[in-house]
Amino acid sequence: MKKIEVRIGGLGGQGVVLAGQILGRAAVCDGKNAVQTQSYGAEARGSIAKSEVIISESKIGFPAVRKCDVLIAMNQETLDKHLKDLKEDGILIVDSTYVQKISEVKAKIFRFPATEHSEKAFGNKIYANMLMLGALTKITKIVSEKAMGKAIEDSIPKKVANINIQAYETGKKLIKQGKTKKL
Repeated sequence: MKKIEVRIGGLGGQGVVLAGQILGRAAVCDGKNAVQTQSYGAEARGSIAKSEVIISESKIGFPAVRKCDVLIAMNQETLDKHLKDLKEDGILIVDSTYVQKISEVKAKIFRFPATEHSEKAFGNKIYANMLMLGALTKITKIVSEKAMGKAIEDSIPKKVANINIQAYETGKKLIKQGKTKKL
């Protein structure tokens, strides 16, 4: 691995910024260099939000993602806006709860109903971002599972850390069990 650029996009309130922060922290736990940036609309909740993470074994000279190796889209609007920035033969992971249509793209595509599963398994859709981190970790192996678990524990308040870890583990298991739809 020389350098991996990841963009996580969704709506404010879906936890994309937190997911990016956790991913960056996990990379550092693995001894890698990482930079994480974020942007979101003025109203925060309900507007488009994105978190970008660059992970490298060497120094990172420019802190913004130009062309991402991995794009995680938590909703249709985000996918439509950012798909053009996914590298050819990159990895696209979408929350199929909210993403219905994927334009033709040369990428490895994983459809995963993270929000729907979060509501069913945990009684709340706010854990969808942790399910997506589990899927990302299992699919890409850009950070170790141990580092991701530690990063979640270090980033989440203690009283809800356990349920977030469970959601992360569930995301890994669903990918492992083939519960994604690869196109």
